[in-house]
Amino acid sequence: MNQYNRRAFIKLGGGFAAAMALAPMACKSGSKLGSKRALDNFGLQLYTLRDDLPKDPKGVLKQVASFGYKQVEGYEGPQGMFWGMGNTGFKQYMDDLGMTFVSSHCDIYKNFEQKAADAAAIGMKYLICPYKGPQKTLDDYKKFADDLNQKGQVCKQNGIRFAYHNHDYTFKPLDGQMPQDILMANTDKDSVDYEMDIYWVVAAGQDPEAWFNKYKNRFRLCHVKDRTRGAVEAADSTTLGQGSIDYSKILTTAKANGMDYYIVEQEKYTGTTPLKAVEDDAAYMKKLVF
Repeated sequence: MNQYNRRAFIKLGGGFAAAMALAPMACKSGSKLGSKRALDNFGLQLYTLRDDLPKDPKGVLKQVASFGYKQVEGYEGPQGMFWGMGNTGFKQYMDDLGMTFVSSHCDIYKNFEQKAADAAAIGMKYLICPYKGPQKTLDDYKKFADDLNQKGQVCKQNGIRFAYHNHDYTFKPLDGQMPQDILMANTDKDSVDYEMDIYWVVAAGQDPEAWFNKYKNRFRLCHVKDRTRGAVEAADSTTLGQGSIDYSKILTTAKANGMDYYIVEQEKYTGTTPLKAVEDDAAYMKKLVF
């Protein structure tokens, strides 16, 4: 979801009357005046609802819209990226619900050219590689970077963007280097972006802000997913606001370094249900100011 640039200061030229004329314009910029504000749009990674969607895709998506989500990031579920509706049918349903299908995770090694064409035909912005798995050597990561470059070119030729979504393994040292650095250095910034799963960066013991600052404008999407306080297991997410990740602080830095899309994801639902978690996550995002 795009963060629109706002002028931090308005140069007033005409006293009280001019200031009053400008005030309504300033109020439209968000729920809080100044450089920090709440998001106008935020998205949901549909994998969060992987147990509910296959039973009733349209009904579940309607509930997602009712919670206040304006954007959707898909994944290849049992009925594909478009949940049995085809690309144009899915887009029409999104339009009917007032949501935008901005991106989708997908298998980049199967029918990728067709997926890129289908995504471009309905105005999607991104196709995303969701997972590769830990590699044994740095050379293996360089070879994977070549794969990302090739897929990035396919997307570029179709007029959309390509990105890679991280887990923790690229943020853990290998032979004295960080695999994520290898990927960043060996991918073409004109055709390959990155979706930072902030949860997994934190789980790996890394500082997301340091990475945003180091690679300005390379991380254009992010997964907003909270980590259970005192978590022992690597995969231990919780409802936003109940965990340990300071998203107001982290997303302030993300925004300053080119972040465009803020995508909610949750994978565990201790004491709640997926749909209730998604509703509560949306309530958190509506109030989050950064």
